[in-house]
Amino acid sequence: MSSSLIAVSHVYKSVTDATGTLDILRDIDFSLNARQTLAIVGASGSGKSTLLAIMAGLDTPTSGHVHIAGQDLFALDEDQRAALRAKHIGFVFQSFQLLAPLTALENVMLPLELSGHPQPKPAAKEMLARVGLSDRLNHYPKVMSGGEQQRVALARAFVVKPDVLLADEPTGSLDHATGEKVMALMLELNLELGTTLVLVTHDRALSARCDQRLLIEAGRAVLQD
Repeated sequence: MSSSLIAVSHVYKSVTDATGTLDILRDIDFSLNARQTLAIVGASGSGKSTLLAIMAGLDTPTSGHVHIAGQDLFALDEDQRAALRAKHIGFVFQSFQLLAPLTALENVMLPLELSGHPQPKPAAKEMLARVGLSDRLNHYPKVMSGGEQQRVALARAFVVKPDVLLADEPTGSLDHATGEKVMALMLELNLELGTTLVLVTHDRALSARCDQRLLIEAGRAVLQD
């Protein structure tokens, strides 16, 4: 296997129902090295989010392989994939996915606690300060703006210093100005922490700032520098 941090090899995804078989992804094949940034682009319904879910091991391909840090995701059972995600992968979602009963600080502490970090509270405070939310530590998601919630989500994803960050439309529900700030912050953290960043996005400005773009059309992918 190559030394690439992420290697997607000849991935196909099809679904079958009473009307027949639909090919969602066809022979997707690419690799990324550490610290690279990739934007997955294409029309709505083209399979972008399906590909991201397969890369995370949250969905399974009909055929093909995904290697993360040298490990074949689909040679593992579900528990083993979950353990690999906890060790190597962070997530950012368009809908933020913060836990409503927890404060900003508690949301960011959670993955640290789950991984057995010896000092989750100081580490979470430091990351929230890094995203400009030192004054919002004890606020709950319901009283925070969309941009603030997305910054909490970024802090939660980056606080474990993942090898790979997967982001599904991370600026999609934000206004333009807020989206620009979140985009800049995400790329700053990518450089600072050395995380490989994979984004699904419709935002042309965001995709243009990535090292590469993967265009998906009719289930097939074209890699663009």
